[in-house]
Amino acid sequence: MPKPVFELQPSPTPVPPDIRSSLLADPGFGRVFSDHMAVATWSSASGWYDCKIIARQPFQIEPAASVLHYAQAIFEGLKAYRAEGGAILLFRPEQNAQRFNASALRMAMPSIPPDVFLEAIEGLVQVDAAWIPDRDGSLYIRPFMFASEAFLGVRPAAEYTFCVIASPVGSYFKAGPSISLWVADQFTRAAPGGTGAAKCAGNYAASLVAQAEARAHDCDQVVFLDAIEHRWVDELGGMNIFFVFDDGSVITPPLTGTILPGITRASIIELLKRGGVRVAERPYAIEQWREDARSGRLREAFACGTAAVIAPIGKVRSSIGEWLIGSGEGGPLTAEIKAALVGIQTGSLEGPEGWVRRLVEQEPAAF
Repeated sequence: MPKPVFELQPSPTPVPPDIRSSLLADPGFGRVFSDHMAVATWSSASGWYDCKIIARQPFQIEPAASVLHYAQAIFEGLKAYRAEGGAILLFRPEQNAQRFNASALRMAMPSIPPDVFLEAIEGLVQVDAAWIPDRDGSLYIRPFMFASEAFLGVRPAAEYTFCVIASPVGSYFKAGPSISLWVADQFTRAAPGGTGAAKCAGNYAASLVAQAEARAHDCDQVVFLDAIEHRWVDELGGMNIFFVFDDGSVITPPLTGTILPGITRASIIELLKRGGVRVAERPYAIEQWREDARSGRLREAFACGTAAVIAPIGKVRSSIGEWLIGSGEGGPLTAEIKAALVGIQTGSLEGPEGWVRRLVEQEPAAF
């Protein structure tokens, strides 16, 4: 079967340049969207077909669509950056394609050929390149797939919709030197054998009540513990976590199937190791975290993910008390690794080979 090609059908009513400029001045996060979206359909009879880039618009969906009843839905997140000189850069999108298909496998959904996944992203970014903010902003790209077959019955669907949308974004967290965390001791994000390693919508739905609890305690994010002993640190509601000690070593919870294998996480581990830092992927207990922070052995901690990149953790609150990490405002290694990562993503620093995908500039679409 020949590889599907995304046909461009430009929007007849794009946002006027002056309005777009005003939106880009302060886009926030996930509230402003570009003019187009990439869409494709998969069926058990035909495979992938009807691939196109069209004006962003609502879906028409059957009330019996499988996703509404059995929650077969996965997604990814990555960013496009405007480098100095105007070049458009994507950071490790091949890794997103690989993780997307790993999530699809776990959720009994069809895989999408990586070159098709990348073509959808690149085509959308190129046609909506004017939506990439200058300076510190980026274009957040959201590929997702959901079961669209209309039926009632517990089985994998026979039809799926794949889509990519884009949103110009600024900072994920409110301005401040660090973020605060609430330890969830009543809720579990994922258990062994579950979907913790998949980027499926249900994982995030399950985290929302704990995130609301964090907000009620005036914290920015929730941190989950393991499902069996309720002792070992897993991950945040949507980010991985790292700990920096007084001897210069770093640890992060291991990938045992209950946490998402973050692309930012993997990149940080590689950059730290290249810089001579000792990094261990091993369990870390919540009581040890508190003790190490209070003794000063733990000097820094930071969260990481595509949306926030790297966020220093300043304070942790829990039902058994709270503790400050270092000065409460982050530390030098956190700042150093963030500067290195952002520099690579935006093209101001040279990163490992293959980490940055440079898009060929195209003439703006004629509307």
